[in-house]
Amino acid sequence: MGRYAHNLAKSPWIGSNCLRSKLVYWQLNSHFSRRWSSYQTPRSPSITRTIFSGIQPTGVPHLGNYLGALREWVRLQDDATEETSLYFSIVDLHALTVPQENGQLRRWRKEAFATLIAVGLDPSRSTIFYQSSVQAHAELFWLLCTVASMGYLSRMTQWKSKLQLPEDTTLDTSAARSRLRLGLFSYPVLQAADILVHRATHVPVGEDQKQHLEFSRNIANSFNHVYGSVFPSPEALISPAKRVMSLKEPTLKMSKSHVDERSRILLTDSPDQIHKKLKAALTDSDTTITYDPVRRPGVSNLLQLLGHFEGRSCEDLALEFQSTSLRALKENLASQITNHLRPIRDRYLSLMDDRTGYLDDVSEQGSRAARTNAEMTMKQVREVMGL
Repeated sequence: MGRYAHNLAKSPWIGSNCLRSKLVYWQLNSHFSRRWSSYQTPRSPSITRTIFSGIQPTGVPHLGNYLGALREWVRLQDDATEETSLYFSIVDLHALTVPQENGQLRRWRKEAFATLIAVGLDPSRSTIFYQSSVQAHAELFWLLCTVASMGYLSRMTQWKSKLQLPEDTTLDTSAARSRLRLGLFSYPVLQAADILVHRATHVPVGEDQKQHLEFSRNIANSFNHVYGSVFPSPEALISPAKRVMSLKEPTLKMSKSHVDERSRILLTDSPDQIHKKLKAALTDSDTTITYDPVRRPGVSNLLQLLGHFEGRSCEDLALEFQSTSLRALKENLASQITNHLRPIRDRYLSLMDDRTGYLDDVSEQGSRAARTNAEMTMKQVREVMGL
């Protein structure tokens, strides 16, 4: 926790002093100019570790997004060697698998981008960019469609869960044929293009995303078999965080799609909002505190959340709190979350209120670096395909 707070605190772009802003702006551009030069010479995938991951722009991420992905991205960045390349993207093309209101999508894109910096991703170390600003993602998507297996895609769970269809649904089902759109069906191909266009060797994913990475490995192998060795076979970096469950329905994942806003904690929630949401968190009639995810999912979810911030097992925490009340557990957890998220929230609000164009500058620099890197891949892809 201390490391993330320190990274946020040392960021130079918080005040509005003009001279200071110009100095930081010069430093940022000087750094990216050096990085730009380094991208001109391709580096062998066999000796370069490249990490890629993305997040959809659905507004401010919630605690589950943070513990399951974003905090892990920061850890990977902070622990990475100088030879490691890191790419983190706001995957806005993926958001278009469902209709979007353009003004809201623009707002969500900005909120997601600001959040990535607020949690501790450093633009001088990680390339942060909008997916739609790098056209090679869409180009490679189409080229990979020529080797993607319809049978494999039909067995994927993504489109079935989005349409709330049973897992055994096939394309022969009338409900699937009438409601399924090509964009949603081919979603995993675009995911594979996101990863492969940057020649990623490692992809941080949760347990529930392993299927998509396996598809990326499959499509990379299929392409390499037809056209020769072009893409590395990306490996999964499984997040150590377990799924974070809903505060109101602890048998379900925390999600923004839940109708009750109290089911989730956003990274920008105020201390008062966090305390109120945890106070209303669903538990059960038993006033004792035990860890039993099957029979007592609500209490167990609170212990799991506390374990994320204290770095201790749920069983140990249950023993510590067994002689206290559920109220005391909730208040302790609320304080832990509030203290951890406070610097993130303050940094986020500062970035969203900034009028110097900092976010636009960072996104443009990131997009340039990402385009340069992706073009190296596409040059080779076009050559082996005869384009």
